[in-house]
Amino acid sequence: EGNPYTWWVGKANEKHYYWGGSGPGIQKCACGIERNCTDPKYYCNCDADYKQWRKDSGMLSYKEHLPVSQVVVGDLDRPGSEAKVSVGPVRCQGDRNYWNAASFVTSSSYLHFSTFQGETSADISFYFKTSASDGVFLENLGNTDFIKLELKSATEVSFSFDVGNGPVEIVVRSPNPLNDDQWHRVNAERNVKQASLQVDQLPLEVRKAPTEGHTRLELYSQLYVGAAGGQRGFLGCIRSLRMNGVTLDLEERAKVTPGVKPGCSGHCTSYGMYCANGGKCVEKYNGYSCDCSKTAYDGPFCIKDVGAFFEEGMWLRYNFHSPGTSMKDLVSRTLLSSADPEITAPDLSLNKEELSFSFSTTKSPCVLFYVSSYTPDFMAVLVNPTGNLQIRYNLGGTKEPYNIDIDHRNMANGQPHTVNVTRNGRDIVLQLDHYPPTSYSLPATSDIQFNSPKALFLGKVIEIGKIDQDIYKYNTPGFTGCLSRVQFNQIAPLKAALRPTNASSHVHIQGELVESNCGASPLTIPPMSAATDPWHLDSVLFTTSIFNSLFTASADFPYNGQAIGDGVNRNSAIIGGVIAVVIFTILCTLVFLIRYMFRHKGTYHTNEAKGAESAESADAAIMNNDPNFTETIDESKKEWLI
Repeated sequence: EGNPYTWWVGKANEKHYYWGGSGPGIQKCACGIERNCTDPKYYCNCDADYKQWRKDSGMLSYKEHLPVSQVVVGDLDRPGSEAKVSVGPVRCQGDRNYWNAASFVTSSSYLHFSTFQGETSADISFYFKTSASDGVFLENLGNTDFIKLELKSATEVSFSFDVGNGPVEIVVRSPNPLNDDQWHRVNAERNVKQASLQVDQLPLEVRKAPTEGHTRLELYSQLYVGAAGGQRGFLGCIRSLRMNGVTLDLEERAKVTPGVKPGCSGHCTSYGMYCANGGKCVEKYNGYSCDCSKTAYDGPFCIKDVGAFFEEGMWLRYNFHSPGTSMKDLVSRTLLSSADPEITAPDLSLNKEELSFSFSTTKSPCVLFYVSSYTPDFMAVLVNPTGNLQIRYNLGGTKEPYNIDIDHRNMANGQPHTVNVTRNGRDIVLQLDHYPPTSYSLPATSDIQFNSPKALFLGKVIEIGKIDQDIYKYNTPGFTGCLSRVQFNQIAPLKAALRPTNASSHVHIQGELVESNCGASPLTIPPMSAATDPWHLDSVLFTTSIFNSLFTASADFPYNGQAIGDGVNRNSAIIGGVIAVVIFTILCTLVFLIRYMFRHKGTYHTNEAKGAESAESADAAIMNNDPNFTETIDESKKEWLI
C-alpha cells in the first residue's frame, strides 16, 4: 500500500526511504535510478522477493541527512525471508581553502599581497557577506592600468579594469539586496577576447574586447584586499579568494594585520540549526559553538543526554531560590517570570510550565517528578500501582487534584519512555514517546496560576507540610531506575547536579547519584498503524550483518494493548526459561549418546565434484561445481554499503 517496510534514520531523527546511489525524496535504490533492477516492476533489487540473494548498495552523500543512526528492516516474519544490512563509515572530505576567510571590521581595513600576475588572463572568484551598502573588495594598480572589484551599492557589483585602451566597467545588478549578511559568490574573468562578471546565479554579464589596441594588463603595486588608495574599503567577510587558480591565505595574513581578523563570524546563519534541543548558537571567528547551558543536554551540539541511575530510596531536590536572595538572578536563569525582580519567592506564580524527561523503571508505584510550593499547589508525574502513568495538578479551586491517567500502556516495563507536558493557562498538552500529542483542559473552576513554587523533586518527595495521600504512599520505597534529560522550563536539575554550573548550589541529593544514559529513549521511529505494521508480535528478532559479523538484535515496540501485570509477565518468563533449559539438556544428552554408540561404526563416502577430470586442481573442481563457494569467498571480502 505504498508504506515501506524498510528505512533508515539520519540527523534530526528523520526517516528516509532512499538508498545508496539515489537521492532524497526519490524513494528508490540505485538500480531504480539506472533502470536496471532485477524486477523492472520495482525500484530496488531487494523488492523482487526472489529466493536468491539480491543486493542494493551505494553511497549516501546528502550530508544534511548524515550520519545514519538507525536502520529498520521489516517484512522478515515470513519463512525464508532474510536480510543482511551493513553501514559503512562516515567519511568527510573538502577543501580547507573553501573556508579560508577574513573579517574586515573597519572600512579602512585591508590586506596586501604580492602583485597580481594577470597580464593576458585574469580569473578571480570569492564569496562575500556584508551588511554594508558599498566597499572595495580588491584593487591592483599599475602606471595607468588597474583592476578592481567593488560593491558599488546594495544591489550592484562592479568589475572594472584598464589595459591601456581606457577604463572598462561591467556591472551586475541584483533584484535583491546583497548586503543581507548572507554569502554571495562573485566570479570575474578577463582575457584578450572578452571580460565577464557573474554574481550568484544571476545572468552573466559579458563585454567583448576591442579588436585592436592593448591586451596586456601591466600592474606594479601590491594587491590590496579591502580599502585601497583612501577609498572606502569592504566591511564584512571575504572567503575562498582565488586568483588565477591560487587561493590567497587570508587567515594567515589577517593574524598580523590590524583591523582584520582571521575567520568569519556569521556561521550561525548557516549552521545554527545543528545546535539541537534548544541549544544557542554562539559565533566564533573560525566557526561556531553551541551553548547548552539552558538545556538538559550536553556535548558540542547539545544532543548528549544527561541522566542518572536512581537506587531505591534515593532522591534529588532542586530549590527554586536560595534563602534571602532576590528573584533577579532566578528570573534570568529560568522562565519563572516576574515584572518586579525584587519580589521574594513566595510571591511568584506561574501560568505556564514546560516539562520534558525520559525514564525507565520496572518498579511501581513511584514518584518520577514533583514540584512543591509554599501553598497547597503542586504538580506531579507518577507511575501508579498498575504501571500506568499519571499527571496530577492541584492549582486550587477544586476539591480534588486534576488527574490525567494514561491507563492503556504499561510504563513500568523496563523500556525507556519519553514524557512531554506543556501547560499554558487551562490548556495541557501531553505527549508520550512518539505517539501523537493529546490535549486536556483543567476544570472550569480550577485556578490557572501555580502559586509560589518552592522546590522540584526527582525520585521521592521529602517536603515539610501536608502531602497528597497517594503521593505519600508512592514515596515508599521510592523510584528505582533511570531518569534522563529532565528539564522544567529552563531548569535542568540532573544536569545541575552532574555538571558544575551556577545552579549547582540549588541542588541537594540523598544517596549517590551515578551518571548514566540508561533512561534516554533510543526510539526514533513513531509507531505504525496496525494495518501497515509488518511486525505482528510485541518483539521481532532479526539478524543484521555488519562487516560480515552477525548479530541478533531485538526490536521492542510500544505495547498498545491492555496492561499486563508484572507478576504474570515474570511467571511466564520463568516457566518458559525452565522449559527451554530442560529441552536443551535432553538434546545435548541424546547427541552425546549417539556419538558414543556409533563412534566405531562410521562410514566414509565421497562425492566427486563434477568436472574434476577437466579441472586443474581439486579446489578448482569444487569452485566450478559449487557456485555458492565463490559467492561465499567474494562476500567475505566485500563491505556492504547502503
